[in-house]
Order: sequence, then C-alpha cells, then structure tokens
Amino acid sequence: MLVIVIALAVLGAIAALAATIQSYLKARRIARGEVIEPEPQELPHGEGCCGNHLTCETDSLLAAVSKRIEYFDDEELDRFKGRSASAYKESEVEEFRDVLLTLDADEVPAWVRSLQLRGIEFPETLRPELYLIVGENRDYHAIVGRHEPSPAA
Repeated sequence: MLVIVIALAVLGAIAALAATIQSYLKARRIARGEVIEPEPQELPHGEGCCGNHLTCETDSLLAAVSKRIEYFDDEELDRFKGRSASAYKESEVEEFRDVLLTLDADEVPAWVRSLQLRGIEFPETLRPELYLIVGENRDYHAIVGRHEPSPAA
C-alpha cells in the first residue's frame, strides 16, 4: 500500500515538473516571436448553444440573459402581472400548467424568461414541475447534444 502511495506521489511530481517546463518553454518561444498566440475567435450567435458559457443561454431561466418578450399563445396570462407567486388560486395555476404542458421542452426556458420580462411571477406550486422539465431537458442535451433542426425535405 505504501509503495502505491509513493509511486502516485512521484508520478504527480513528475507531471507537475513536466507541465512547468512546458509552460516555461512556451513562454520563451512566444517572447522570442517563434510562436504567435492565437486570438480567440468569436462564434456566430444562433438560436442554439454556442458552447462559450458554463450555462447555455437557451436553458437559462433568468430574464437577464435575453430582453426579448416572446408570446407562446399565452396572452391571457398578462392579467396576472404584478401578482405574487404564492397568491394564485388553483384554477389560475391550472392555466399556467396548461401552457407549460403544451410547450416543447426546449421552449420552456424561453417562456419563463418571457413571463419574467412581462412582470408575471411563475406560481410557486408549479415550480417543481418546471424545474423537472428544464432539468430533464438539460440532462438530455448534455448526453445527446443540442442539434439545430434540419429543414423539411
């Protein structure tokens, strides 16, 4: 057991030394002008994930990401503007649930951002369902990837 621990420590020290030497040599080559540091390229911003951010903008439930208000055939929910998230009656929560369940899972984060931008608080009692849908969708895209829809033939 002690031999394994010592071997791992020696291997770690060798790896750290190699990384330090590599970094030093690269810095010298850059200073002499032998190697030019590549400039970061900005990718075009489409509707899908660009991969530049820790959290995909299309999955974010925060209104600060996008300022565009988008309606999802939910104009009737505008009457709830300014109402507290805990003040909804069960029948009113059902109106939100109906819209939530008719949306494609990829549209849900954009819908919630739209509600926030319109000053409509999402009902507290419905939030677990919202988090479940968004979380499962994130997990799915983390495994499968996010693909742009192909044009219909």
